[in-house]
Amino acid sequence: MVSDVHGNSEALARSGEGADALVVLGDLIDFVDYHDHGGGIMGQVFGAEKVSVFARLRRERLHTDAAEYAKRLWSGLENAADVVEEAVREQYKRLFAAMTAPTYATPGNVDVPGLWAEFAGDGVRVLDGEVAEVGGLRFGFVGGALLPPGAGPRRGGVFRPYLRTAADFDAATAALGPVDVLCSHIPPDVPELTYDVLARRLEIGSAGLLRAIREHAPRWSVFGHVHQPLAARLRVGRTECANVGHFQRTGWPYVLRW
Repeated sequence: MVSDVHGNSEALARSGEGADALVVLGDLIDFVDYHDHGGGIMGQVFGAEKVSVFARLRRERLHTDAAEYAKRLWSGLENAADVVEEAVREQYKRLFAAMTAPTYATPGNVDVPGLWAEFAGDGVRVLDGEVAEVGGLRFGFVGGALLPPGAGPRRGGVFRPYLRTAADFDAATAALGPVDVLCSHIPPDVPELTYDVLARRLEIGSAGLLRAIREHAPRWSVFGHVHQPLAARLRVGRTECANVGHFQRTGWPYVLRW
């Protein structure tokens, strides 16, 4: 299992070695590389120096300034949306080619789900709000991340993250019913799992996932999204909750055995 791949196709190609199946929990795209400012789509388009300014603004929590700075950068391009889509397609071509068969995948917030069918081969099954049987166990998948409370879907811009309302996400989670392995990009709404110690903030976890865990007690709840969590693993009742990322940096898959 992997999550938050963010462009690391080389490690992804090795991640399924010796496994019966590979599970990918989203964020395939490397849009802004905060570790290598020359990497990612923004680094390729604007260079490391400009991305380092954007990264500093984000690190200092000047989010309005960061958004305005990025808007000025993109507005300087005549065909910014086309440039981004071409870069996304190039990354998806490499990343989906690196997935071993069989692969079960769900998108994260830094993904464009509408493009996945174009790149997913016969050995890759894309699931979102669906259940698949793997090795005799029921795996339920729900993709994307949550919009902040009160916020609506983002309109315009060069890249639209896969963000969902809580009602939409919760309905997809509830529709899975009882599963053995609950697979999502974001974690359940548990502070130890949602707090990022490096960013020093709580990411938005799902109350719907937490309800499903308490109601159905799956054997595992697996997810990513939070790159440096306060707790990478903990139990909620009988359910083992595990963050299987940050794969871009670790290059190591999380292994489930049963």
